[in-house]
Amino acid sequence: MNGDNDGKKLRAAIVGGSGYTGGELLRIALEHPLIKLEAVTSRGQKRRSVTKAHPNLRGATDLRFVEPGELVQRGEEKKFDLIFLATPHGKSMELVEEFIPLTEVLVDLSGDFRLRGAEEYEQWYGKRHTRPDLLDKFVYGMPELYRSQLREARLIASPGCTATSAIIPLKPLAESFGKDIVDVVVDAKVGSSAGGASPNAGSHHPERRDVVRSYAPCGHRHTAEMEQELGISVSFSPHAVEMVRGILATIHLSLDREYEEKEIWSIYRDSYGEEPFVRFVKERKGLYRYPEPKLLRGTNFFEIGFEKDQRTGRLVIMAALDNLVKGAAGQAVQAANLAFGLEEKTGLGRVGLHPA
Repeated sequence: MNGDNDGKKLRAAIVGGSGYTGGELLRIALEHPLIKLEAVTSRGQKRRSVTKAHPNLRGATDLRFVEPGELVQRGEEKKFDLIFLATPHGKSMELVEEFIPLTEVLVDLSGDFRLRGAEEYEQWYGKRHTRPDLLDKFVYGMPELYRSQLREARLIASPGCTATSAIIPLKPLAESFGKDIVDVVVDAKVGSSAGGASPNAGSHHPERRDVVRSYAPCGHRHTAEMEQELGISVSFSPHAVEMVRGILATIHLSLDREYEEKEIWSIYRDSYGEEPFVRFVKERKGLYRYPEPKLLRGTNFFEIGFEKDQRTGRLVIMAALDNLVKGAAGQAVQAANLAFGLEEKTGLGRVGLHPA
């Protein structure tokens, strides 16, 4: 729908830019050669410089936070090309009515439009969905699965970070093995930034330091995304660990048939061999033989590794990403690039730091 971009910069805005995800959107947008960021909203930070909330951006921007109403007024005067909603769960469905008419493409980073059914949303998020009429109009913003649909999308629902950590490595296997999959367990170690910028008892330093804490052994809401996209039952248990950025998902998969590691290699290469941000990591020796989120900080890369337990036949898959980039802001920009006919990697080519 949106066609090829002719090199003209996209007029963009961020709604809800004071949190960690908003800060990552700011950083990426300011470095993006074809995005012109014109407005960032925050009700609590109005009129303050964005660098007050995001000091890492000092010298990179003179933008100040504005109220959502001012952004609406600007959009009514001249339509935006791109608006990101980096708002809390439950807020986006309240705001879309006023923001959809103001932009060519809207990308929502909350959980409000990821699930296709209002009943599923109520079950997993504990509240009624107020815009069920829009659920089937949003494209799930995972380029590895929905690249062709994203090229035509106007409304995009960016996936959850821990959902991404499981869906990308499991999707090709779910399609290949189908009913032969008898058990899937996803154990995710998650950095503290996934909890957002607002402090709480769990983020208090004496409580977070040295922690390896199971905070949702059953029933985490991202399970719904996993099962929706994979078409299989998933047991998901995330853990808070002493890490600011990153997710390492260790996935245990049992199959009701024999297989060899070379078959897994073939499945992954056929599915993701040409993907710009998916990397396979499986070394015989060395410290970094398997995926490591530390090496992915600030990047949009996603790493997959695996090993077959020769004794039990269990397949162990390891997947790593930066929860704020490939798990949130970077994936959102990647999807937006596709929607505007841009080269998919535009503005997202940063590699990781080592040591970090």
